[in-house]
Amino acid sequence: MSAPLTEERPEAHDHSHADVSGGWLRAATFGAMDGLVTNTALVAGVGGGGGSARAVVLAGVAGLVAGAISMALGEYTSVRTQNEQLDLEVAKERRELQADPAGELAELTDLWVARGLDRSLAEQVAEALSRDPEKALRVHALAELGLDPDDKPSPVTAAVSSFLCFAVGALLPLLPYLLGGELLWPALVCGGLGLVAAGALSSRFTPRAWWYAGARQLLFGAVAAAATYGIGSLIGVSV
Repeated sequence: MSAPLTEERPEAHDHSHADVSGGWLRAATFGAMDGLVTNTALVAGVGGGGGSARAVVLAGVAGLVAGAISMALGEYTSVRTQNEQLDLEVAKERRELQADPAGELAELTDLWVARGLDRSLAEQVAEALSRDPEKALRVHALAELGLDPDDKPSPVTAAVSSFLCFAVGALLPLLPYLLGGELLWPALVCGGLGLVAAGALSSRFTPRAWWYAGARQLLFGAVAAAATYGIGSLIGVSV
């Protein structure tokens, strides 16, 4: 007797995606780049104006502390405001679901039709989802707002990430001076290497090649440093 035939089903494969909604990646990348560009340009401006090593360190440390705090507060406020706005819109959507369930069901059906389902199947899916008000609310929020109300970014995570990464980035161009150096060019080299490294690291989360991302950040930093160096030279000579 032959063995009974069994239906072969494809096995689910394990895979994962990067966290794109946690709030830390954008804040960390922005903080590191801003710290590098800001303090490299600041060092270039003070050094270009003929400032002493002590003056460069003082300005650089002040820029590091002020910038890191400012970035952290800005990130916390912006993410918190975004979350509060989302909460407000979700509350509005919840009231609409309670006041006009039939209209919201029709709207949900139209959403699935717009995504490619035929109307009969879209009606079945919408009805199935609408049996659970919280599930229906989540689907409406995702479709209409583009955000998941259960997966909001953390303002604290964004603030801490921004603070730490800004501080690390701003520290790099100061290292030669902190180690006893008195020349400007080693600080600019450290800032440039930091920009290339930060850009290359950020490329891991994007389709860009590492050399492209690194060169782009180096170009941005070079433009800022050249501008402040020129301004510093003019002011330093005239004062």
